[in-house]
Amino acid sequence: MATDELASKLNRRLQMEDEGGAEAPEQPGLNGAAAAAAGAPDEAAEALGSADGELSAKLLRRADLNQGIGEPQSPSRRVFNPYTEFKEFSRKQIKDMEKMFKQYDAGRDGFIDLMELKLMMEKLGAPQTHLGLKNMIKEVDEDFDSKLSFREFLLIFRKAAAGELQEDSGLHVLARLSEIDVSTEGVKGAKSFFEAKVQAINVSSRFEEEIKAEQEERKKQAEEMKQRKAAFKELQSTFK
Repeated sequence: MATDELASKLNRRLQMEDEGGAEAPEQPGLNGAAAAAAGAPDEAAEALGSADGELSAKLLRRADLNQGIGEPQSPSRRVFNPYTEFKEFSRKQIKDMEKMFKQYDAGRDGFIDLMELKLMMEKLGAPQTHLGLKNMIKEVDEDFDSKLSFREFLLIFRKAAAGELQEDSGLHVLARLSEIDVSTEGVKGAKSFFEAKVQAINVSSRFEEEIKAEQEERKKQAEEMKQRKAAFKELQSTFK
């Protein structure tokens, strides 16, 4: 029976050789390598395609930006350190500016938009026209988003301290009327800014004096009215 089985196997092998369809014997360890070798070109092609796609996307984005399409990365939205970028100001000055910025950032979105700037200028006692407000933003709006980031807000005081703002501009008025004194020693244009600050203080003092005068006048009128009422009551008592 073993002889018959051996003969059957030999006949089968001869038949396979005659047909040319003999299967190569399995070799452990070669199948995985062969599969990996076969799959490697596909993976390489896929990686290359991914890289080409990413490069193409970047090139298309750059082309769009050159044509005015799409939104460039906003300088004001980049993370920045005000203490290192605005070294001309002390930490206290920058903190004062930040406090003022947050005070008028009613939406708490990290920006002062047109309406918030309008409210700020009104509270500072220097209301601006709609066009004037737009021009104020435009002068320091580096990312062209029509609103002020904290960095752009700091630029107002940098320009003011350097004497780069026109005296009749809204930004000059804002910097002048704010309670932030950037007239530190060594800052270019600090002297002229300090003089403008003193002038603003004088204007504020006159305004306060006028208010006090009005209050004194009202007190005087109230006292006179009180005296007249007392005299009238005294006169009434004489007829009783």
